[in-house]
Amino acid sequence: MEFKTYVAFYKSIVDQDRCAVVICNLDHEIIYMNPAAVESYAKRGGDKLVGHSLLNCHNAQSNEKIKQVTAWFALSPEHNLVYTFHNKKQNKDVYMVALRDEGKLIGYYEKHEFRNRETMQPYDLWE
Repeated sequence: MEFKTYVAFYKSIVDQDRCAVVICNLDHEIIYMNPAAVESYAKRGGDKLVGHSLLNCHNAQSNEKIKQVTAWFALSPEHNLVYTFHNKKQNKDVYMVALRDEGKLIGYYEKHEFRNRETMQPYDLWE
């Protein structure tokens, strides 16, 4: 299978996620937002945030935490996941996750995981 095909599979996995995924490089530049993230951050610019610094979207205290986490990611290839906060209103947990290429840190992403029970019926294919 061609590399381009693999990329299409990985992109599709992220794009189908119902939770927001915001991918950043090590300069904290937003390089990709899945459709859920574009919708979630529509009031802040949505897809127009791509190419801009994630640090512009946060306060000074949050920016310091983001920099601390990325420094921790860089210390070891085993440092890959940090729980950052729980959003009580939306009942979701938010994480920062390291992105690596053959062990080398190349960026990170913000992953949201909702804790709400699924409302979709199992195998409900006919609605």
